[in-house]
Amino acid sequence: MSTVTLRTGRFLVQIERRTAVVSAGLVTAAAALALLALSHGPQWATPAEVFDALFRGGDAGFVIREWRLPRVVAALIFGASLGLAGAVFQNLTRNALGSPDVIGLDAGAYTGALVAITLLNGTAGQLAAGSVAGGLLAAALIYLLSLDSGLSGVRLVVIGIAVNAMLTALNSWIVLRAEIDVALAATGWNAGSLNGVDWAEVRLPFVVIGLFVLLLVVVSHAMHQAALGDEIARTTGVRLGRLRLLLVLAGVGCTATVTAVAGPVVFIALAAPQIGRRLARAAGVPLVPAALTGAVLLLAADLVAQMLLAPVALPVGVVTTAIGGCYLIWLLGMEVKRR
Repeated sequence: MSTVTLRTGRFLVQIERRTAVVSAGLVTAAAALALLALSHGPQWATPAEVFDALFRGGDAGFVIREWRLPRVVAALIFGASLGLAGAVFQNLTRNALGSPDVIGLDAGAYTGALVAITLLNGTAGQLAAGSVAGGLLAAALIYLLSLDSGLSGVRLVVIGIAVNAMLTALNSWIVLRAEIDVALAATGWNAGSLNGVDWAEVRLPFVVIGLFVLLLVVVSHAMHQAALGDEIARTTGVRLGRLRLLLVLAGVGCTATVTAVAGPVVFIALAAPQIGRRLARAAGVPLVPAALTGAVLLLAADLVAQMLLAPVALPVGVVTTAIGGCYLIWLLGMEVKRR
């Protein structure tokens, strides 16, 4: 397959031509959806008004810059983060079902956030720390129960599904034991929503996600080597134990950071990597198409959530669950047919 070479100073990057074309198409789709989302509201804005608000400022564009733009940027970055997290765990497990929301990492992150809400003050920092800690503890539990096969195979996915069920039950118990106002807030947040997101809420999460993305850039080559098999990875000098630890940290960090702000947004991490892989016709699960597909999916789902019952904006998690359920049925059917 032909490749495209990109050179920046001393850095040289080679990317398959089809992957580059697909990535460019996804970026174009994301830009078009972003323009539509910035225009959408009780009073629609024209594209000219949107560009004027973004590049010239002024009081007339306050709603677009301060209300609509944070939500659009959050949908794009959070969707990309979830797509990356799904790609990481699907590469680790070498299984299309190995995504954070299926194997219990989302539920673990939600447990940590619930602890921060119910036992602490529930500040943004506490939510972020609780979500990451809960996701890491869930990952550690799944790893310990899957020691016979390591972080790979159907065994880990099955154990992850069981852990997900137990954590979901624990989360329900925590909500039922909480004060009524806290329980209502936690239940609404559990649906996964971008409603009311502003710049103050997303600045720190954007920085945290950026750090995890840098980590994934550093280890991406080794990750794709490991996805070909343990023996091949070892012969090419990949230190599997260290690599898996870094990948789990990055994957959990990406999904838990999103959970801390928007709640558990399910099925994006499951669907985006596989859609991106099929579009790019790649052998493994490439990170760039997965991230771009996740960004497009979450922004499109958020637009549907805003328009479906307008003027009432649904939580975006309601839409991703409905779409993701259909996708999961199709994916399971394809897996059964393949086997």
